[in-house]
Amino acid sequence: MRDVLIVDDDFMVAEIHRRFVDRIDGFQAAGVARTGAEALSAAETLSPDLILLDVYLPDMSGLTVLQRLRACGNRVGVIMITAARELDTVRGALDGGAADYLIKPFEFDQLHAKLGAFAARADALAADGGADQTMIDALFSGATPAAAPVLPKGLGAETGQLVLDAVRTAEEVSAAECADRVGISRVSARRYLEHYLGTGLLELRLQYGAGRPERRYRIAE
Repeated sequence: MRDVLIVDDDFMVAEIHRRFVDRIDGFQAAGVARTGAEALSAAETLSPDLILLDVYLPDMSGLTVLQRLRACGNRVGVIMITAARELDTVRGALDGGAADYLIKPFEFDQLHAKLGAFAARADALAADGGADQTMIDALFSGATPAAAPVLPKGLGAETGQLVLDAVRTAEEVSAAECADRVGISRVSARRYLEHYLGTGLLELRLQYGAGRPERRYRIAE
């Protein structure tokens, strides 16, 4: 389980982010900080695996918090969570070694994808042995390494790979078509497909016809 420190001066926003985090398998909210000073203190006492860090804080910029963390040798993962869209701010986050950047307001699925990608990169870097060029390219591009998917409880890595292979081979599938190709139930196929959709590995196309539109999945470009 990865501990997450949430840093936001808006109580209601921080609570929403906390609830989002607690809904994501493999992550739990370890604490909430309202100011930069509280964030630095909590980072030291709680030793979180990840910080969701707002830029606009009452006492200092979130970028300053990030710089101070790095200056004291703290390599904790940081995802900037902010309404700031200025390129100078984005550049500062990159220079400070932020793992990702998410613009407010955002939906749960967007945060889910960001945390999934963070966990996959962390798992890939923690694995024993060497890395091939595909994994290295994925890590340096910020993509989720395909060799380290993050799956919620009840979903298996082997079946998950079969689902992805089926989508890749067919180029585009519905849940029913995927189920037939893999040899699992339609409900199970949809769970895998929706999970990979949430992590950004797949993308969705709605096919309209009579009745409800059909959800069709393909590998994200």
